[in-house]
Amino acid sequence: MKYSILCFCLLSFVFFLFSCQDNSDTEKLHTIFAEAWEHSLKVNPMFATRVGDNRYNHLLADRSLAAIMQELAYEEQLIGRLRTIKPEYLSGENKINYEIFLRLTEQNISEKRFRTYLMPITGRSGFHVYFPQLADDVPLNNEQDYLNYIARMDAFPEYAEQHIELMRRGIAEGMLLPAIVIAGINDALDPHIVEDAGNSLLFKPFQKSNNNMDDGKWETLKTKGAEVILTRVVPAYKKFKQFMNSEYLPAARKSIAASELPQGKSFYEYRVRKFTSLNLTPQEVHDKGLSEVARIRAEMYQILEDLKFSGDLRDFIRFLRTDPRFYVDTPEQLMKEVAYVLKKMDGVLPELFKTIPRMPYGIKKIPDFIAPRTTTAYYSGPAGDGTRAGFYFVNTYDLKSRPLYEIEALSLHEAVPGHHFQIALQQELNNLPRFRRFAGFTAFVEGWALYAERLGLETGFYQDPYSDFGRLTYEMWRACRLVVDTGMHYLGWTRQQAIYGREYRPHHIEYHQ
Repeated sequence: MKYSILCFCLLSFVFFLFSCQDNSDTEKLHTIFAEAWEHSLKVNPMFATRVGDNRYNHLLADRSLAAIMQELAYEEQLIGRLRTIKPEYLSGENKINYEIFLRLTEQNISEKRFRTYLMPITGRSGFHVYFPQLADDVPLNNEQDYLNYIARMDAFPEYAEQHIELMRRGIAEGMLLPAIVIAGINDALDPHIVEDAGNSLLFKPFQKSNNNMDDGKWETLKTKGAEVILTRVVPAYKKFKQFMNSEYLPAARKSIAASELPQGKSFYEYRVRKFTSLNLTPQEVHDKGLSEVARIRAEMYQILEDLKFSGDLRDFIRFLRTDPRFYVDTPEQLMKEVAYVLKKMDGVLPELFKTIPRMPYGIKKIPDFIAPRTTTAYYSGPAGDGTRAGFYFVNTYDLKSRPLYEIEALSLHEAVPGHHFQIALQQELNNLPRFRRFAGFTAFVEGWALYAERLGLETGFYQDPYSDFGRLTYEMWRACRLVVDTGMHYLGWTRQQAIYGREYRPHHIEYHQ
């Protein structure tokens, strides 16, 4: 009896100690979360605006090298603090929070150690692309909102100069984009070098009437906005264009492979792990891509057989690319087709899901200045405070490359039940730490959207065999990217081999299936 009582007391004491440790580590963990969140808002004011915190709406981020190094030191200090917490003492949910926060922080550190900040733009993205769309991402309801908007435009020259300095350092250290990627960048810059402020995308908010202000204040704001565009933003774009043409483009890499960068092989291996969230090698990704290409091609040939099409896959694709029944003549027609597909899916969602996002979504055209250089479509998430919907952006440039048979798969992927469904719901999960509500892992974001495409098979979509083939073309596109990306960036393929097949030899072009 005494032995049983003693055992009970010892077990109770151990449980008491474990509970104390659990409470202590949990408290430390959530203190780190709260402090890191506040820090992230302060150092990234545009992110703060997007998640609904308006304290920094007048600021742009400090992108100087000194600020980036301070950020690295802060993240390394966070890792040190996390290591003092024992995950085994945390509850199940907090253990998940710990692992996700640790992984995200380690990824941020790795990006800086590989010096990716020295390549802050791509052929389709960067500060020069998103800044002209500033009005889409900020509140513009009252006088203070417009003053904040003007303040950000006024700060743009220093912001642009910081990016130039990073890219100059990239030239010196060999951290450079391939020339082929940024050829034609002037097309993305020239639309913002205007003589009349009214022709700038940034002046768009001033072209509508504002009933929240008296006429005098409104006219003063419009005048100030126009002045800042012409005296601050336009000269900054001119300077960036001059830098790109006189310094960066002449120095840009002739090679295309990430492996050609300093630490290139290690960098690419890290990126594979980051984006897959798995401990895979580039060769394993390459092999998976090849197997997926074979699987999808077999499904494509089945559709050809069902249609009794006389010809091979190349003939069928040529037919799809040239038959006018698969294309529209105006951007408005394309947007209507997209809207119809999405409205059909909206009606099916309650049959599939118990919980549906409160936040709606809309559709918009991709801005003309970037449309020729970007993808067929993309999604932009809603504001974190519920003041702005999510948007599915559709590319209406070059309508002969936007076939109708791809619309169902593309729309289910980008909007519902794809990216909008997942991202909007994630932001609405108030029981999660804030960093988790606004973070994301590519493997899950894109994985869910691919699954969303396939849900169309269960809900009455893809009844037209051509539309089902369109679904497969997107699966094939992704599978080919696994092959081509690893081929070019790690396995030594040339750009021509990526286009024509790995067996390509100059002056001997073959099509390899």
